[in-house]
Amino acid sequence: MSATQEKEQQFALAADIIARVKDEIQSFIVGQEEVVDHVLWSIFSGGHVLLEGLPGLGKTMLIKTIAEVLDLKFSRIQFTPDIMPSDITGTMLLQPDEAGRQIFSFHKGPIFANIILADEINRATPKTQSALLEAMGEKTVTIMGETKKMEKPFFVLATQNPIDMEGTYPLPEAQTDRFLCKVNVAYPTKEELKEIARRTTGTQKTHLNKAAGLKDVMDLQELSREILLSDEILDYAVWMITATHPESEGALETVKKHVQYGSGPRGLQSLISMAKARAMCSGRFHVSIGDIKNVAYPVLRHRLILNFEGEAAGISADSIIEALLNETSWGAKS
Repeated sequence: MSATQEKEQQFALAADIIARVKDEIQSFIVGQEEVVDHVLWSIFSGGHVLLEGLPGLGKTMLIKTIAEVLDLKFSRIQFTPDIMPSDITGTMLLQPDEAGRQIFSFHKGPIFANIILADEINRATPKTQSALLEAMGEKTVTIMGETKKMEKPFFVLATQNPIDMEGTYPLPEAQTDRFLCKVNVAYPTKEELKEIARRTTGTQKTHLNKAAGLKDVMDLQELSREILLSDEILDYAVWMITATHPESEGALETVKKHVQYGSGPRGLQSLISMAKARAMCSGRFHVSIGDIKNVAYPVLRHRLILNFEGEAAGISADSIIEALLNETSWGAKS
């Protein structure tokens, strides 16, 4: 078998796994196809996800379902104002050894899993939120000077409520930037509401099957990195990032007027990684302009910081991104 045939076989197998995973998720989760796609693309990119939506829209259930379908070790952390960093990372305890001497023994916290559900992450204090920073960025946790490696793969899927601000601590920009994407979870349609009622208020129960495993997820991550990226597509992605900087030559008028800070290099890395995952899930060996445009909203919306004028005018990050996507003369501006 030639190298080309072997690669084609790998992609065919990946497509089969991805299709099974999505079918199994949608057998339990009603609607939210775009949200499911964005979360899966992020997982196959090796990134973390911030899901924002009103209570009761199924954010927590979606994450638990994905973890079960992918057969990954799952851990849920309910963030509250009184939760401490050691409640997340674990701590060193004094315990007697076989000789009866007191020694320090490390007890792992719930962060040592493959998929971490950080439920209502903005309810924890900044000190506790910071306990996630090292794990999300370096895939390690340092306890009393000892560095512990996280399990692979490792994903933080966090949720937050956009309207209930009482008793919350908004995530600082340094932490939101660690999330590969921010996904907005919308209300279901009328038909989806009817189907939700049928599935959850009757006697019939849906049993989830394992559609993939830890090795499958690791293989899909590796395969995603092998998706081809042409110089033209890379130039477009670079232009999109630099165009979010109000001081750049290629910045649009709305960016200069309403944006205080744009996206940095991590935004470009996230844009390309997620676009590659989308191409792989679509059965293609290369990234297209459509891939970049499709993932621009979830990748960039939490990386654009509006100035006072933008906030006072009610401008949203999504409207800024929409203006960038509608710009047709990007090649001349890059």
